[in-house]
Amino acid sequence: MRQVLALAIVAAMSSFAYAADWPPATDYLNGLEDCSASKQPGSCQYSRDVWVKEYGEAVKGEYQGQRNVAYCLSTGCHGAIRVNKMLGCAWRFVILESGHLSADSSDTSNLEYYCGPENVDKAERRAAEAQSRRMLKMLGI
Repeated sequence: MRQVLALAIVAAMSSFAYAADWPPATDYLNGLEDCSASKQPGSCQYSRDVWVKEYGEAVKGEYQGQRNVAYCLSTGCHGAIRVNKMLGCAWRFVILESGHLSADSSDTSNLEYYCGPENVDKAERRAAEAQSRRMLKMLGI
């Protein structure tokens, strides 16, 4: 029984170590005080309001959180999030390499588009692939 408890404690501690490696969600918020300058202020504000929750889900390995984070990093989510197309592409690789049972052909299409030449150049794609390998390790995959 003690061995099981010890293993559970070690597993929990390693999860905390991985969580500490991720940058804070707020680092990715656009510097705007509010979304009034956005063409779609309601969508921008909604994205700002849910970002911390969705980012937290993504770094815990949750499929939908990862999809949402990848999308916002690639597009900016109506000005709410600072665009980082390379990192958005890296999340697309993470989604497919994680083995999520919910992953489908739309995830493959999203990788092809958001990691394609219309969004990132060859160097950025290579950087995204390298970053995704680090992220997968941080996720314990």
